[in-house]
Amino acid sequence: MKAYFIGGGIGSLAGAAFLIRDAQQAGRDIVIYESQPLVGGSLDGAQLANGAYSLRGGRMLTTDHYECTWDLLSSIPSLEHPGLSVRDETIAFNVENPADSKARLVDRNRFKVDVSHMGFSARDRLELLRLTEASEEALGNSRITDWLSPKFFESNFWYMWQTTFAFQPWHSAVELKRYLHRFMSEFPRIETLAGVKRTVYNQYDAIVRPLVDWLKRQGVQFVRGTAVTDMAIEDEDGRLRVRQLVLDRDGRIANVRIEDGDLVFFQNGSMTDASSLGTMTEPPPHLTRKDSKGWALWETIAEGRPEFGNPSAFNRSIPESYWLSFTVTCRDPRFFDRMEVFSGNAAGTGGLVTFKDSNWLMSVVLYHQPHFTGQPQNVQVFWGYALHPDRVGNFVAKPMSECGGAEILKELCGHLNFDPAVFEDAICIPCRMPYITSMFMPRNWADRPLPVPKNSVNLAFVSQFVEIPDDVVFTVEYSVRAAQMAVYQLMKIDRPVPPVTRHDKSLAVIFATLEKAFA
Repeated sequence: MKAYFIGGGIGSLAGAAFLIRDAQQAGRDIVIYESQPLVGGSLDGAQLANGAYSLRGGRMLTTDHYECTWDLLSSIPSLEHPGLSVRDETIAFNVENPADSKARLVDRNRFKVDVSHMGFSARDRLELLRLTEASEEALGNSRITDWLSPKFFESNFWYMWQTTFAFQPWHSAVELKRYLHRFMSEFPRIETLAGVKRTVYNQYDAIVRPLVDWLKRQGVQFVRGTAVTDMAIEDEDGRLRVRQLVLDRDGRIANVRIEDGDLVFFQNGSMTDASSLGTMTEPPPHLTRKDSKGWALWETIAEGRPEFGNPSAFNRSIPESYWLSFTVTCRDPRFFDRMEVFSGNAAGTGGLVTFKDSNWLMSVVLYHQPHFTGQPQNVQVFWGYALHPDRVGNFVAKPMSECGGAEILKELCGHLNFDPAVFEDAICIPCRMPYITSMFMPRNWADRPLPVPKNSVNLAFVSQFVEIPDDVVFTVEYSVRAAQMAVYQLMKIDRPVPPVTRHDKSLAVIFATLEKAFA
């Protein structure tokens, strides 16, 4: 038996690991196709030719959730600490560097907002309770704004919840409800981000590199620079079986025959499709799916097959699904020194600092240093993002989407009232991601396929765009859980997938949440 993975993101890497670990599949019989030079998908991080670092984003982890992710990482050896798994290494790092944000929200006067209370009105509480308790059938494809009044979106809670998880008011009410249930244990401590866990380095170096190293040592084949452009799918009395993959290797077409017993795992869709980088002087190019074709294969195989989902529910409206991030490489400690004094947090302990009155709704986070393996001691790296990049800035008279890195740093200095000299010799790399919150778009239940569609013989979907009850997208966990479910189902593995921990059923969590809501 051979297993073929289409796409080299965390879903495919996890699926290959579960095949080897739990199904005793030989690594040499697993092939991962990736069109990009590097695997890891959205879990990226790299040093550019000019010496600056760039990463599109960083996913938060928690030890109270992410059951499948920790199950996976407990089997992957650390690259730097012999005898420890990546899970052990990550937990030890967070014990040494606990999160306790002291400047979660900052207003237009550079005052640190008192976020000990959520800022709810009685109406806000009732509406939020109504949304939380509504069935997903009742919520349907409605938007958050269909359930909550305008004043709710001015509360401390919304500013913190929105920027922690990257929600927009026009996103899916179902997805917000799922987050409220899944992360109910985080609600009582949302202002300090005490439940958030970080990896030792960026998630490419901390998760992807050790996982790829382990897979390579098992014999897994990584075929880079190769896109799968089509599948030949046969209908066998209503059962669908993939019979052939069509590959494009730098313009050369090749076919791969899928034999009886072979399996195909497909990462359908991409939240970082058509991403582009800018420079200190130039904004990122405005790319769309036509420029990178990250949705093309899903669109092809889903046509006429509703059980394979509906990609147009997610990629139809770039203005509703995109934002910009930026990575700053500092060769002078002045910004970090000033920011640590202002926030009251050492780098790596504070989490997001959100400028709530920013027209761009900008947030920044100072990582524990070094954030990249091999990062020089005199270099510091931080990251930020903005949820409203099409709005004119407060200190730069143009939208963020039209700004180079220098203008973004000018806007940041304006919100902090810092002398621009703190960024002397710094390099800011902006990144535009047109589909970064596409998985939050309002949708119907059938718009996402099951990890293994009911009529599929040998095809599984492993991505942020599958349907997993009770779990939440835009997390590493979602892709890992989809992969584990798919592998276990197709291989008939007699080992349960770790269940979603229902903190929302805990009386202690419920009482703590109610106390915080009425503070």
